Amino acid sequence: MSHRRYAVVGAGHRASMYVDAITDTYAERAVLVAICEPNPVRAAYYIDRVTERGLEAPTAWHPDRLEEMIRTERIDRVVICARDDLHAPLIVRALEAGADVVVEKPLTIDAPSAAAIEDAVERTGREVVLTFNYRYSPRNSALRQVIQDGLIGQVTSVDFSWMLDTKHGADYFRRWHREKKNSGGLLVHKASHHFDLVNWWIRSTPRRVFASGGLRFYGSENAEARGIRNRPERGTHDGADAFELDLRDDARLKALYLDAEQHDGYRRDLDVFGEGITIEDNLALVVDYASGATLSYSLNAHAPWEGYRVAVNGTEGRVELDVVERGAVLADEGLHPVLDPSASDAGTSGSLRPEGERLLLQRHWGAAVEVPIHSTAGGHGGGDALLLSDVFVGPGDDPLARPADWRDGVQSIAVGIAGNRSLETGLPVEVAELGIPLLERARV
Repeated sequence: MSHRRYAVVGAGHRASMYVDAITDTYAERAVLVAICEPNPVRAAYYIDRVTERGLEAPTAWHPDRLEEMIRTERIDRVVICARDDLHAPLIVRALEAGADVVVEKPLTIDAPSAAAIEDAVERTGREVVLTFNYRYSPRNSALRQVIQDGLIGQVTSVDFSWMLDTKHGADYFRRWHREKKNSGGLLVHKASHHFDLVNWWIRSTPRRVFASGGLRFYGSENAEARGIRNRPERGTHDGADAFELDLRDDARLKALYLDAEQHDGYRRDLDVFGEGITIEDNLALVVDYASGATLSYSLNAHAPWEGYRVAVNGTEGRVELDVVERGAVLADEGLHPVLDPSASDAGTSGSLRPEGERLLLQRHWGAAVEVPIHSTAGGHGGGDALLLSDVFVGPGDDPLARPADWRDGVQSIAVGIAGNRSLETGLPVEVAELGIPLLERARV
């Protein structure tokens, strides 16, 4: 079997999943030949990780030389784990240089760059794969199966609430995500996962979005109003409190960020109550779908517990998914951010809000029944392993249609992009008027 030649672009924390998959689980069919990263310390971290496994060291390249890297190293596929606003130019350049692309969500952060990706795909005929790992989580797959089997009839509405707790949610306000120009805000960076789930669950496309929300908890103005003053600019210092991150407490974060910041000045541990935050921490949307269904969605980034609740109403009944990923954030848990919230703490399992998941189906004129969720070991209940298999082996015949491409990426970010525009104008926004050809053609 010939090995497909890979390059990873962006050597932050998220890159580890792909580096490990290429050099371990899928080493018989894939080889990591290059790391493309502007910071030499982060690039060296992953090069060392590869050589420690007895494999040949990948070469190191700067993103300015992406095309040269693809030609010289004969790259078949580029895996992009860079900052969100850099996705589109890197995708377009990689496609034009002759490589296929695997990209972390979100596809990109605004309408012009989404249109540029669409144009590049059509011109080059190359492949762009989106890694929507939430689709593969057994609980989300089980919900899709219930809807797909017609057990609640035709979907009429969806109510979806997502709670990010003060351990996980706060982390978006410490790092580059805190500036909307980098991430598109949580409506794009985080909620694109959630909007993709809804699009996929109900097999329809968003048509109109109305949004409301703002920065109401984090940030300097909110802190001042609550009497929170005289805070250090960053969390890496002695005596850090529960809202601060000390990079010295986590060996990987120290190696990837604290030890690397001399080269680019990027600080991973900024104060969540500091200046310069331009994203929202409370959001609510109403989304109308082509099928006639309506989504009501909310996101809170400073909740005392982490999880989500989904209720899908149909002409023949209702199905509800309740998930508690962490029942509480306790003062003595430590100050680390959650890098994989699917790997929940078990410390609150005996509380009134124990970690767990439950899927209930109730048809008209009948009692509620619990639908079994078949989870396995690994991230997201075994879903990450299924996703990586589809990425590195190739999708098989999946009756749930979980593999995603750039079209699904566009449909998911369309809700967030339209939501951001609605926040700016105070008006509902038609998705077909965003200036993205795919969405214009899908107008009903």
